[in-house]
Amino acid sequence: MIEINNLTTTLVDKKSLKEIGQKILEKEEKEGKDLSIALVGQKKIRELNKNYRKKDKATDVLSFKYDSLGEIVICPEVVRKNAKKFNSTFKKELARVLIHGILHLLGYDHNKSITEAKRVIKKEKYYLSYLKF
Repeated sequence: MIEINNLTTTLVDKKSLKEIGQKILEKEEKEGKDLSIALVGQKKIRELNKNYRKKDKATDVLSFKYDSLGEIVICPEVVRKNAKKFNSTFKKELARVLIHGILHLLGYDHNKSITEAKRVIKKEKYYLSYLKF
């Protein structure tokens, strides 16, 4: 089951996020796993990032792994800033960070090594093209 909680005033297409999550989990043979997606403001994601990663700054996405799968916390404000920075659209950048978060929950970790970072980037690009972004 995929649950989406938008705790911001930013309008997002929940149906699209849910479909992206379902397709990624299906492709990774993890369908049926529980996934919670929370959209929060910069203050909240900064607090979470500081508490769990010891980084005192707002970030675009955080992943928290649980037995059934986990939770992804996304900050739409940071996603929007990054979309401009990377000359992308908000919708595509939102999809990218969701994919990135799901990959973390599935055990992919770009912080382990350069090889693993390249693997994560390759997977992200694959899924973005698969989803036709």
